[in-house]
Amino acid sequence: MLPALEIIPERRRKLGLTQSQLAELAGVSQSYIAKLEAGNIEPSYVKVKALFEALDRLEQEKQVSAGEIMNRAVVGIQKGTPITDAVDVMRRNGFSQLPVMDGERSVGSINEGTLLDHMLASKKNESQARLVSEIMEEPFPQVGEDAPVSLLTNLLKFYSAVLVQRKGTIVGIVTKADMLGIIA
Repeated sequence: MLPALEIIPERRRKLGLTQSQLAELAGVSQSYIAKLEAGNIEPSYVKVKALFEALDRLEQEKQVSAGEIMNRAVVGIQKGTPITDAVDVMRRNGFSQLPVMDGERSVGSINEGTLLDHMLASKKNESQARLVSEIMEEPFPQVGEDAPVSLLTNLLKFYSAVLVQRKGTIVGIVTKADMLGIIA
C-alpha cells in the first residue's frame, strides 16, 4: 500500500526538487507530476510507486548517519569499578551517563540520576565500597555506523545514549547533546 498522494509535493519541496527534477528521477513527465499534485488525474499505481521510490532514495541519500555524528572517544567504565570512581570519571569528563563495560563488551549503563539515588539512599561508607555492577541499568542500544539520524532520534527518546558499533566492536557514542549539535 502506498502513502497518501497529498504528501508528494511536501516531500518534493523538502528535498528542494522541482517537478521536472522529480519527474526525471522517477521516469515520468513533469506535466504528470503537475496534474497529480493538483489532483487533476487518476494516477497510475506504477507511476506513483516510481515517484515514492525516487523520493525515498533521495531522502536516504541526504540523511546523516550515526558514523558521521558519533563521538569516537567513548569513555566507559568497567563493571568492577567502585561507584566513587564512576562519579569521578563523570565529573572529570562532564558526562551525565557512561556505558558500563565487561572488557570490550557493553553490559550496562550508569547515569547521574542512578548515582544520586544510590548515594542519597545509602551511607557514605556503603557507597565507597559498592561497585558499578551493583547499581547499573540496562546497556545503551547499539546501532551500526550507517544507522540514519531518524533511528537515533527515536532511540534517544527512551535512552540517554546510543552506542555505535562496527563488526561487533564499539567505535562511537551518540548522546542527546550530539543530536542537538546537528539540529542547531
